[in-house]
Amino acid sequence: MSMRFGIDLGGTKIEIVALEDDGTVRLRRRVPSPASYADTIDAIAALVAGAERETGIKGSVGVGIPGSLSPVTGLVRNANNQSLNGKPLDQDLIAAIGRPVRVTNDANCLAMSEAADGAGAGFRTVFAVIMGTGCGGGIVSSGRILDGPNGTAGEWGHTPLPWMRPEEFPGHRCWCGRHGCLETYLSGTGLALDCDGPGSRDASSIPARAAAGEAKAAAALARHADRLARALGMIANILDPDVIVLGGGLSNMQHLYTEVPALMARHVFGDVARTPIVQAKHGDSSGVFGAARLWDGG
Repeated sequence: MSMRFGIDLGGTKIEIVALEDDGTVRLRRRVPSPASYADTIDAIAALVAGAERETGIKGSVGVGIPGSLSPVTGLVRNANNQSLNGKPLDQDLIAAIGRPVRVTNDANCLAMSEAADGAGAGFRTVFAVIMGTGCGGGIVSSGRILDGPNGTAGEWGHTPLPWMRPEEFPGHRCWCGRHGCLETYLSGTGLALDCDGPGSRDASSIPARAAAGEAKAAAALARHADRLARALGMIANILDPDVIVLGGGLSNMQHLYTEVPALMARHVFGDVARTPIVQAKHGDSSGVFGAARLWDGG
């Protein structure tokens, strides 16, 4: 039996999972994310060593991060965990663990997991979306992650909101330095800002408030669904995926699956818009499961 170890490196926790050949979960552990980079390397190495002692099997290691590795420098970039940026994470993990390690963006891991045995199983090309504190995307086609030569494929969160209305232009300023990025509209923090104004970051109460009859909350959800539909319509026009999988905290809003497909159809350049939009099967486990699968296919 072989074993696949996946690591989900988040801002508040590091999680490890051990998957057997058939996808059976053999082990799961979580520890708080350390503040320093050196401690993060040590914590991941300790998790892998502990998992191998417990399972009695040495396995492959994949790591999902909230950022990506530059194909030019090999260093982490665009990570919201600032201690990772500018660091050779994969090389330091290889040295600490003593074997090859694959590192990719956490949205790629979501796509990989859902394409393998989740909501995207059986579809050739899967576009997976994370809508949480931020907004990211990943693409898997025929079982392989599509990264592109720049390592930025799927990064729709930092493309402009399409078909902007006059009141939306030029858009909010994003942490990346640009204006109008999808992340500033579609993330949980973006929805909170739109509904409750500057300083608001938590959107978790908005669906319940809308259901209770609060007009402001209902209007914010309607704007959010319309903007998501425009953004996914753009993806359908460029990539035309076989399925779109929604993950992250906002993916639990069930109205997205009933309202967005018809809204998206208005923006698809063709006579049909039949791309299914489905919720991630594995929920917040998709990232760590997908990291474990980064060595699938060799």
